[in-house]
Amino acid sequence: MAEQQSQLPTAYDPKRAEEKWYDYWLEGGFFQAGKNPDQEPFTIVIPPPNVTGNLHIGHALDTTLQDILIRWKRMEGYDALWLPGTDHAGIATQARVEAHLREEGASRHELGREKFQEKVWEWKEHYAQVIRKQWRKLGLSLDYSRERFTMDEGLSRAVREVFVRLYEKGLIYRGKYIINWDPAARTALSDIEVIHKEVEGKLYHMNYPLKQGNGHIRVATTRPETMLGDTGVAVHPDDDRYKHLIGKTVILPIVNREIPIVADEHVDPEFGSGAVKITPAHDPNDFEIGQRHDLEPILVMDETGTMNDQAGPYKGLDRFECRKRIVRDLQEQGILTKIEEHTHSVGHSERSGAVVEPYLSTQWFVRMQPLAEAAIRDTRSGEGVRFIPERFEKIYLHWIENIRDWCISRQLWWGHRIPAWYCDECGEMIVQMEDPDRCPRCGNGKLRQEEDVLDTWFSSGLWPFSTLGWPGETDDLKRYYPTDVLVTGYDIIYFWVARMIFTALEFTGSKPFKNVLIHGLVRDAEGRKMSKSLGNGVDPMEVIEKYGADAIRFMLSTGITPGNDMRFRWERVESARNFANKIWNASRFALMHLDGVETGELTLDGQLSTADRWILHRLNETVDRVTRSLNRYDFGEAGQALYHFIWDELCDWYIEFAKLPLYGDDEEARRSTRAVLAHVLDHSLRLLHPFMPFITEEIWQHLPVEGESITVASWPQVDSAFAAPEAVQEMEVLIETIRSVRNIRAEMDVPPKKQVDLLIRAEAEALSVFQNNVAAIRRLCGVNNLEAGTGIRRPERAMTAVVTGAEIFLPLEGLIDIEQTLSRLEGELKKLDKEVDRVEKKLSNEGFINKAPAHVVEEERAKGQEYREKREKVRNRLAELRGN
Repeated sequence: MAEQQSQLPTAYDPKRAEEKWYDYWLEGGFFQAGKNPDQEPFTIVIPPPNVTGNLHIGHALDTTLQDILIRWKRMEGYDALWLPGTDHAGIATQARVEAHLREEGASRHELGREKFQEKVWEWKEHYAQVIRKQWRKLGLSLDYSRERFTMDEGLSRAVREVFVRLYEKGLIYRGKYIINWDPAARTALSDIEVIHKEVEGKLYHMNYPLKQGNGHIRVATTRPETMLGDTGVAVHPDDDRYKHLIGKTVILPIVNREIPIVADEHVDPEFGSGAVKITPAHDPNDFEIGQRHDLEPILVMDETGTMNDQAGPYKGLDRFECRKRIVRDLQEQGILTKIEEHTHSVGHSERSGAVVEPYLSTQWFVRMQPLAEAAIRDTRSGEGVRFIPERFEKIYLHWIENIRDWCISRQLWWGHRIPAWYCDECGEMIVQMEDPDRCPRCGNGKLRQEEDVLDTWFSSGLWPFSTLGWPGETDDLKRYYPTDVLVTGYDIIYFWVARMIFTALEFTGSKPFKNVLIHGLVRDAEGRKMSKSLGNGVDPMEVIEKYGADAIRFMLSTGITPGNDMRFRWERVESARNFANKIWNASRFALMHLDGVETGELTLDGQLSTADRWILHRLNETVDRVTRSLNRYDFGEAGQALYHFIWDELCDWYIEFAKLPLYGDDEEARRSTRAVLAHVLDHSLRLLHPFMPFITEEIWQHLPVEGESITVASWPQVDSAFAAPEAVQEMEVLIETIRSVRNIRAEMDVPPKKQVDLLIRAEAEALSVFQNNVAAIRRLCGVNNLEAGTGIRRPERAMTAVVTGAEIFLPLEGLIDIEQTLSRLEGELKKLDKEVDRVEKKLSNEGFINKAPAHVVEEERAKGQEYREKREKVRNRLAELRGN
């Protein structure tokens, strides 16, 4: 063991324990996998946090759940690998570094690509170290010897391999398409990097004049600035209103360009005027129509959202300023006939928040249909990844069945540069793993590499196998792949989970993980999403500083159900801290009575009391419940089982019963009680260890048990020898009796130290329970004289209670001032009569029932029920005191 001390300090010091034990675990190599080839492997790869900044509360939840699983499996005897790593997060990290440079009065363009990348690597190294410190603070049992980064050499090789193989298979192509463009970050975005928000906007109705005759055709748009790029107007071929105009032309206002009227079935004749303007370079649907009708795509703004040369008199204006000017000009010309309020969905960049611009651009794409079909077949076969909860499989399938080609190129300097080279001499494009020496067609030795980098999710989609050495046939890949479970939030099923599945199937022939556990988000106490704008975020490191890592871990893991969001409440953290203190104080008591005891002395072969047999039986049940709950990933159920057993049964009841033999003269009873106490505490700490690793190690190291660390102690098993249902029945009667006596004493204001007399009229089959536990009842109820039998008569003035198999009587003569107590209870009864009457009148008032909010009415009903129950208790006590 790491250390042996006879006693625990008076109070638990989380900071001291956390530093000490994490160092001990690392030095001992307890987190390192692969030590025993005979063990069955169990693998989790961490969802790599972005090197953009500190970990947030969502990371704390996600990693705590993973740590619980990996610690549990390690204790179960598995070769448990939890592989750590970080993600380069292209757009997000570049944006953060660029913002930092602006604060210093510099820009990436001034630095140049190479120098800028050096700055980003410095940023990465800083925040990777910050993240490691935060992992340490959380107590995560990661195998740091296998740590990976999405842009380290091994993973970069995997990225190039995947790109080249997909390209050679015809699944990666380069072409001009409408993509989502972020004018702030100046890069393309995939569909799932766009957040659609309902925005109060305007719908502008315009009359485009016909070239032939004096008529016009009406169109409507939410983005009048794009009209400068119109190259057609489309109507439905069956729309009788416009059949005569198909093939004719209109004059585009402002720029006076002649554009055709075309017929296309995509047009909805019921929407607006039934005629739509076609801007192929600035709308995905218009692009498709333009392709079908050979309409020229004209870009009217540049990559910053500024109007370009094609915008004529509006060149140089920001797109939104252009909108204002063009609306004014169209109104003056009589072209703009109507403006109406219009709520519509507008795409915003997930990273920069800028309004996304549909933009015609040359980009690289992955042809998704063949990859998606393989993933769908795998899922439908029943052999695919199992989603927990199951409902997320339908969400995953719905998305992947309707997937579009994936735009994978990004106009950034930070990321995996696309392995494509261009020969400016002959126009040849070369795609291969390594830099080509010269052009294979013309021999030119000066080739230009593609400037764009790959979407971050392209590399993180390979994470489960690239981190284990793929494309090499490494020992780790053979042993630990496919991984066992992925733990992640529902918000990245599309971003990440789906991509890992289809890339793994394509390149390894296997699913990347057997199970994927989906959890929700951590929201604030009001259920709102945490954000900087609301100022409601919670820094997990601040929580740890105040309450310790075990408290936040236990709060997060026991406050969540699979797939659902949870609310962060400070009082629940305090409750978890109080639980830690409860364990600490109970352990201090136990260790005082285990001082000097050797491991071999603690055997459970002696005469066991009812309480001993009860707690061992309940330990069995808790082991079974916790293990079954973890097997189905129900952390909340497992944590609640532990909380109830440790707090309510071990601390509140067993230790109280154990004090009799521990402070008594019966040496044999003391020996057996110490053995039971040590055994139950040892096994309770083992069960709790995955949830609260630091305090459990601190206490466990003081116990007289074998082992270097609780992290590698064996997981408790159900022991059939401890089954004692009859002891459970007996203890339930005893606990019920003790509670009843304590409740009566409290109701009658009998001081805790004042001894009372107790009479128990028991049924014949229950009598032995009371006779065999006289000492415990006397001590725990503060009883002087105790008489139990089947023929006990109720005293004239006594408080009574009914328990299983018996009636108990507490004589009050000489114990309290009966007249004074009668007067007090009569006063309470009058108050309760008034409250009951008030509530009943309120609830009989139809005006109140109809006008008050539903929750207010329910609160009044609940109050009424509570008052009636209290009144009944007071009436019963008055009757007992009067001898009725």
